[in-house]
Amino acid sequence: MSSSNGAALRIAIIGSGFSGIGMAIRLRRMGVESFTIYEAAASLGGTWRDNAYPGAACDIPSHLYSFSFELNPAWTRTYAPQHEILDYLRHCAHKYDVERFIEYRSHVRAARFVEAEGFWQVEIERDRAIKTIEADIVIAANGPLSRPALPQIAGIERFEGKLFHSARWDRDYALEGKRIAVIGTGASAIQFVPHIQPRAAQLTVFQRTPPWIMPRRDRAISERWRWIYRHMPFAQRMVRAAIYWQHESRALGFAVEPRLLKAPTKFALSYLAHKVKDPELRAQLTPNYVLGCKRVLLSSDYYRALAQPNAELVTDTIREVVADGIVTADGTHRPYDAIVCGTGFQVNDVDAPFQVTGVAGQDLGEMWRRDGPEAYLGASVAGFPNLFFVVGPNTALGHNSMIYMIESHIAYIAACIRALQRSGARTMEVRAEAQQSWNARLQARFARTVWQSGCRSYYLTQAGKNTALWPGFTFVFRRNTRRVRTADYAFER
Repeated sequence: MSSSNGAALRIAIIGSGFSGIGMAIRLRRMGVESFTIYEAAASLGGTWRDNAYPGAACDIPSHLYSFSFELNPAWTRTYAPQHEILDYLRHCAHKYDVERFIEYRSHVRAARFVEAEGFWQVEIERDRAIKTIEADIVIAANGPLSRPALPQIAGIERFEGKLFHSARWDRDYALEGKRIAVIGTGASAIQFVPHIQPRAAQLTVFQRTPPWIMPRRDRAISERWRWIYRHMPFAQRMVRAAIYWQHESRALGFAVEPRLLKAPTKFALSYLAHKVKDPELRAQLTPNYVLGCKRVLLSSDYYRALAQPNAELVTDTIREVVADGIVTADGTHRPYDAIVCGTGFQVNDVDAPFQVTGVAGQDLGEMWRRDGPEAYLGASVAGFPNLFFVVGPNTALGHNSMIYMIESHIAYIAACIRALQRSGARTMEVRAEAQQSWNARLQARFARTVWQSGCRSYYLTQAGKNTALWPGFTFVFRRNTRRVRTADYAFER
C-alpha cells in the first residue's frame, strides 16, 4: 500500500500490547509492511507484561479474552492468569510474524505534524540517544492503562522503606515477615492482597471507598475440554459467544435501566455478609453508592484475607507518609517496612501519552488537560491529521471484554487507511464539527447511566465528565466503527 506520491506508507505504531500487536497483524493482512512498532520496554506485552504482581489475572473469562481470529484452546483456567495471557500475545506475534517489526527500548517522547510536508516527525529515545523518524501515519496503541498513578500524599517521597506500585512490582523484595501497607482497593489490590497477606507479619489495607465485589468463579479447565477446543474450534466459539452475550446483558442495568441492578446488588450484599462475619469490618466494606458506579470487582478470597488476624482495614484518611510509616488523620502512626500502591492508572485529567503537536502548533496534551480527553469515535482528533488511537477516549468498558473494542478500533483504523489511499490524499483529519457532534451525543447518553449516579471514580474527570467509558452496548460501538464516514473527514492533497 503506497502513499499519494507512490511511495510506501510509513506507519508508526506505538506500543506492543494487544492493540499494537493486533494492529500490526491487520496491516500485514492488508499487504502493508512499511510499519514499525516502537516499544519503550525490552519485551512486548503492554499491560500484561507490566502487571505481573502476585495473583494477576484477567477478570473477563479466558475464552472471550483473545483475538476473534486466533482463539486459544490452551487456557488452563476459566480466568486466565497473567503469564498465560502474556504467552498468548507472544504466540500471536510469532505466528503472524510481527515481532520483527518491533523496535524495543524505543520510548516515543514526542510527535510533531509537519504541515508543509503532511507527515509526522516522531522523536524517539533509545539507549539515552534521541533520533527523529518520519511517519505518514501515527497509531497510538499504548492504551489507557500504561501510566501508573502514584497517590498524591504528603511526605511519600520521605518514606525510607520499600515503596512501589503494583504495575512495577519488585520481585526481588522479600515480603515474608514484613509490615506491609497497601494503599488502594481497586482491581489490582483485590487480586494481590490475598496473595501477600499470608506472607506478611502485618498487612494494613488503606481504603478510601469500598468496592462492590462479586465472587470470581474460577476453576481449572480440564485436559479433556482443552482437547475438545483444539479439535473442535466451533465448541469454543459457542462458549465464547455465550460469555459475550452474558456479559453484554449487564449493559442493560449499567446504561439502560439501573433499576435492573436491584437483584445483583442484593446478591453482592449477601455475599459480603456470608464472607465477613465481623459486623464492624462488614460495615467498613459495605459500599454506599450504586453498584456499577465504580468498577465492579471479582474475588473469592479478598474478604477472607481481610478477616485474618494479621490483616487490618483502615478507612481513616492518610494525613502523611513519614520516614518509617503512615500517619492517618486521627493522628495514629503506623510503622511499615513496605508500602505497595494499588492506586491504578492515570486515565483522566492527564495529558496525551506523549507530547503531540498538531496543526498550527496545537498541543494535544494541553487540550486534554483543559477539557478532558476527547476524540471522534475514540480514534481521531480534530487538528491532528493521520493520527489514530486504538481504544482512545470513551472506549473503555465496565461490563465486557476490551479485546472486542480493540478489534473494532483496529478494523476502523484499517478502513481509514484504505479511505485515505482511495482518495489519493496525503492526509485525513476529522472535522471539528463532527467530533463535537459525536461527543455531545456521547455525553448526553451518560446522563441516564449508573456511572453518573454520584460516586467518584477513575472514569470521571475532576469536573465530573466521563471521558473513559463507552456508555452502552459494545455491538453498537462496532456498528458505529464498521465503516468510515468520509464526509466527517477533510482529505488534503
